[in-house]
Amino acid sequence: MSTRTPLIYTPKILDLFRNPKNLGKMEDATVSSQAGSPACGDVITIYLKIEDSRIIDASFESYGCAANIAAASIITEMVKGKTLKEAWDITWEDVTNELGGLPSIKYHCSILAVGGLKRAIRKYFQEIVKMHPDWLPKDLSKEERQALEEEELIERIYRKYGVVP
Repeated sequence: MSTRTPLIYTPKILDLFRNPKNLGKMEDATVSSQAGSPACGDVITIYLKIEDSRIIDASFESYGCAANIAAASIITEMVKGKTLKEAWDITWEDVTNELGGLPSIKYHCSILAVGGLKRAIRKYFQEIVKMHPDWLPKDLSKEERQALEEEELIERIYRKYGVVP
């Protein structure tokens, strides 16, 4: 008999897990970015189609739990039609609220979704348009740092125990 208590997910999380929106690789994406670690099991790839500094389409691929899939799905819905600046201003708390809440142990899923989004936006400006808008911080955002810290922590743990991720 298991002593584990099941996580309580909102109906919206369960619906997006069962019926994710915008799931799949976007072949004609302007930019894509990944956040997470295959070692821990939560990985999100975000694809953005951008025209005139506006996100006209977004999709995702996800490897992970229900919260991870739901967070990736909802962020693609949240960014469609937004300018890159408007999308940049989305926080992990916004994603969590849009999902109707997340168990605290699953907050990292919304952090990874926003981290992947912000990495894609930063990559777009660095590698594609090769300019830096005034509103884009030169330093990593909170979510970019949090995603990076989580990825590095997982890698350190795996190296410590001699497991190759």
